[in-house]
Amino acid sequence: MKKTYDCIIVGGGIAGLQAAIQLGRYEHDILVVDANDGRSAICRCYHNLLGWPDGVSGEQLRSLGRKQAESYGVEFQSDRIVNARKDKGEFILDGKDGNHYVARKLLLATGVKDNIPKIKYLDPCLGLSVYVCPDCDGYEVKGKKVVILGSGETGAGMALTLNYWSDDIIFINHESNEVSEETKAELKEKNIGYEEGIISEAIVEDESGFKGVLLDNGEVITGERGFIAFGGNKVHTELAEQLGVHIMDNKHINADARSKETNVENVWAAGDIVAHSEQVSTAMGDGSIAAIWIHKKLLAERNS
Repeated sequence: MKKTYDCIIVGGGIAGLQAAIQLGRYEHDILVVDANDGRSAICRCYHNLLGWPDGVSGEQLRSLGRKQAESYGVEFQSDRIVNARKDKGEFILDGKDGNHYVARKLLLATGVKDNIPKIKYLDPCLGLSVYVCPDCDGYEVKGKKVVILGSGETGAGMALTLNYWSDDIIFINHESNEVSEETKAELKEKNIGYEEGIISEAIVEDESGFKGVLLDNGEVITGERGFIAFGGNKVHTELAEQLGVHIMDNKHINADARSKETNVENVWAAGDIVAHSEQVSTAMGDGSIAAIWIHKKLLAERNS
């Protein structure tokens, strides 16, 4: 007989872990199923979190969060959920390798996958000297020479946004995707450099210190910090769609602002898949709120 959990959390990133801690403290029977390839698994330093003035890596937050959740009896399973369905009031989840999981409540915290092309030597710089979120890390490029590794209008938009922090910016339009003449004029007006070409590799000092890029034509573009802006990020709402959760045009979920419950009863959503600013602090709040309301539902059912 397959064990039925009070709640399964799909996604062991920041939102999922915060929810797991809260639900564990309520002493519910909780399972977190995580594929271990989310945003927080690759970010090497968050600089804008309360209590971490020198920054903290996603890996460290995840490790600490998992240990904290496990101390309250939360179980963890490394797997990728590929199918989800509801049957007789319970949720049946199918893992990639054939495992099956059953729960009374379901929290989807599957996050977003950033579109970062494979550029040689770039990965070790992520979160340390190359960034993806201007709201999180725009401050880190204040007064520095910034290279935007991007594409088309998305890359140009990032360059214009970061002009708030720096007046020394160059946008490398990888693969020369279309940028309107109007946008090019705006870049020129703000003295933002513009280049077209294929980015062959990042120029890196001491493993993670970004110093610029090498184009496939041999041209070197120097800089002190980098920003990624290719567009096409993947919002992981596939399971939500299978369950009939309403998906917005931008592929995010418009969960209830108060409870984080979706339009499908007993299915909650938290973190970057929800329609809001994609911040670690917001993900923590989402996870906590969702957990509180999951507890309320479980308690009401137990007492009915």
